[in-house]
Amino acid sequence: MGEGWTFAGEASGSSDLVTLLEGSSFCLSERGGDLVAGTPQGLFHRDTRILSAWHLRLDDAEVDPLTVIAQEPYEALFLGRARPRPGRSEATVLVERHRFVGAGMREDLVLRNLGNEAAACHLTLRVEADFADLFEVKEGRVEPRGQYGVDYGDGVLAMTRHHHGQSRGVRIVAKDAVCSPGQLTFRPVVPPRGTWRASVLVTPVVDGVEMPTSFPLERPLEQAAPSVRTSAWRQSGPRVHTRDESLSNTLRRSCQDLGALRIFDPERPDTPVVAAGAPWFMALFGRDSVLTALMALPLDPQLALGTARVLARHQGTATDPVTEEEPGKIPHELRFGVEASLALGGTVYYGTVDATPLFVMLLGELFRWGVDADAVRELLPHADRALAWIEKYGDRDGDGFVEYRRSTDRGLANQGWKDSWDGVNGADGRIAEPPVALCEVQGYVHAAYRARALLAEHLEHDTAGAARWRERARQLRERFDAAFWLPDRGWYAEALDGAKRPIDALASNMGHCLWTGIVDSGRARTVAERLLSPEMFSGWGVRTIATTMAAYNPMSYHNGSVWPHDSGIVAAGLMRYGFTAHARRIAEAVLDAAAAFGGRLPELLCGFDRAEYARPVPYPAACSPQAWASATPLHLLRVLLGAEVCLPHGVLRVRPNLPDAFLPLRITDVPLGVARANLTVRRGGRVEIDGLPSGLRPTDEACPCTAVDPPPAA
Repeated sequence: MGEGWTFAGEASGSSDLVTLLEGSSFCLSERGGDLVAGTPQGLFHRDTRILSAWHLRLDDAEVDPLTVIAQEPYEALFLGRARPRPGRSEATVLVERHRFVGAGMREDLVLRNLGNEAAACHLTLRVEADFADLFEVKEGRVEPRGQYGVDYGDGVLAMTRHHHGQSRGVRIVAKDAVCSPGQLTFRPVVPPRGTWRASVLVTPVVDGVEMPTSFPLERPLEQAAPSVRTSAWRQSGPRVHTRDESLSNTLRRSCQDLGALRIFDPERPDTPVVAAGAPWFMALFGRDSVLTALMALPLDPQLALGTARVLARHQGTATDPVTEEEPGKIPHELRFGVEASLALGGTVYYGTVDATPLFVMLLGELFRWGVDADAVRELLPHADRALAWIEKYGDRDGDGFVEYRRSTDRGLANQGWKDSWDGVNGADGRIAEPPVALCEVQGYVHAAYRARALLAEHLEHDTAGAARWRERARQLRERFDAAFWLPDRGWYAEALDGAKRPIDALASNMGHCLWTGIVDSGRARTVAERLLSPEMFSGWGVRTIATTMAAYNPMSYHNGSVWPHDSGIVAAGLMRYGFTAHARRIAEAVLDAAAAFGGRLPELLCGFDRAEYARPVPYPAACSPQAWASATPLHLLRVLLGAEVCLPHGVLRVRPNLPDAFLPLRITDVPLGVARANLTVRRGGRVEIDGLPSGLRPTDEACPCTAVDPPPAA
């Protein structure tokens, strides 16, 4: 992406665009509300741009923008001023464009005449629809494809495109409008001190089927499905009460953004999942969605369960080198557009090495947090197919580690979370040659084995099976330490390349290894000190690679930038190994960055040192909001609370290490199984808990699921 995007009526300096979104629809527009042809702007539905131009003109003149008032993530009011009426030096007509996005768009037009004479107006909406695929728009390579058609009549304008055996269309309905190809025309006469109103409905048509509108005219706006869902989301989650306004604002924005990033499976509209980020990644991504679900699980376990269910339904069943599908593999990305199908070989692309073990980790966390046991049990066959993929396809050479190499030149070259072409390189800048075994992926596999052991013991009552999975985890941990530890450097290699040579960059990836418990406890302190060294810690979070590495560039995507979710995972790993001061230092730094961004963490920020610049430097093309960045503040609060929950083992551990400014802090209505618990932390670290489900007890002991294993005997 070449521009930074904005959300719900907010502008970002140079681009000055407004983004509205709901489910699988989103709209990018000017601050005045127009969609300008020849730009990335437009109204998108299910990865297809169904409006590529939407120009409002009053008396053949531009409307001067006044302001944008953001109501909800899917709603905005654009206020504009018409040019002065004939014979007047001042404008007297105010233009309101009240836009609602959801399964298309509804736009309510209002002209307010503030003068003492009736205003005769000529109002036009010029409309274009190129039906370009989202990928084409994002990459700036839109060109006419297929056969286009247009039909119009009284108050209706319909446009279609047929391409590669599929059709996409849009139907625009406006009562009392005169419709012609590419234009809607109104001729209102607005009474003195009076108003005129009209509504325009824009609905997508997929293969001849018109989608039901989210905002029908006959239903009050507060009863529309997006309004009901948003209201229910805000009322159902936990509440955090703190006297720190900055923390309150950040947590509130995080919850709002996660709610806005929910999308609903067309086949199961009652199953929400979390999309990766706005605007270009409003789709389910295996890695992003699972990590977000893990971090936001205390907010909404059902969102995490929905994510697991949809990923399970799309789990690989065949071998296809173009889509990189393999039996048992969890997908990387689900798309709907025609061009996505042509480019990826299908609407589901599987080019990710880490989503599969992360999926099994998610099932374990769902069970630990008391999500319905039967729902988790239904997913066990998918967990076993995922683990079979790990051992058959993930470890092709049988060395005990999971590697990746893309199947064709159309796939992603790097298939871990640092998936840019140069995202994995050595201390000397050498790009890793595939197949590549990433250190954090081995950690995810280790945690997946431990999760499967928990599920075997408590869901299947299979103690022998649980012992086998724990033994696999132990063996992997020992192999990992032998192959990845660099004794002459004092850190773990970022990866092994195709020749089994260590990729020796000092990188944040090993913080994920702390999070998953694969790090030898005897090396943990050295790892912790490296992660908080001046070379790695910027003051706003942990850099992806150290400043001393040859590839370091603080303005790069993956080679020296700071990713909030990455820092959040590192902090959780440090807390797991008992380095509470280290974890708190990172958590406070990332929350400070959130405050500097008005409460919303972007996808990433530049890796410049805090001592160099007093404010975090934005990365210009970062997604905002982005799912795992939005979930990071919630995750960091859990880290600062030292909170661990495991209903199967009956364990609730809270070891708060909160800044005094946050105290007293109270969290109400935390979902724990069938119960809703309340937690209060007072000055001095005193903790009060009530509302726990039966069988759950506060304890100072670590849960067996996350206890750090002692180092092997010498």
